[in-house]
Amino acid sequence: MELVDQLRLAIPQEVRSAEEVLSQKDQIINQAQSDARRTKSQAEEDYRDRLDHSDLVAMAEHRAEETLKDAEQKAGQMLLRSEDEAKNKRTDADAYALRSLRNLEKELSSLSGSVRKGIEVLAGQAVAGLNGRYSGDGFPED
Repeated sequence: MELVDQLRLAIPQEVRSAEEVLSQKDQIINQAQSDARRTKSQAEEDYRDRLDHSDLVAMAEHRAEETLKDAEQKAGQMLLRSEDEAKNKRTDADAYALRSLRNLEKELSSLSGSVRKGIEVLAGQAVAGLNGRYSGDGFPED
């Protein structure tokens, strides 16, 4: 009987210990499930962030490529315009130089004619003066 009494007293203690273990097991499982849900949620958020970041990087790279292409195209157009402007300015400068040289040629020709006439006048005066100073014998008259 004593043994039965001891068993009766021991069994509730064992049952209580088992219930405590079971309750701890449920608590541990609940905590593990909660941690798993939190970890899963964080992993999904990290995945979305990385995916968004990846999309942002791809968009930024695409935009950078478009900007570079636009800049290259504008630079090419500017280069063509500047080459055309330089060619036009060279043509204008050549035309101006040609007009200036032709005007200078006319002025030089006119001056050359005036110089020639001046030389002829002076030469004629010199010859006339020399002829008047000399008599028929070739000696100057005094």
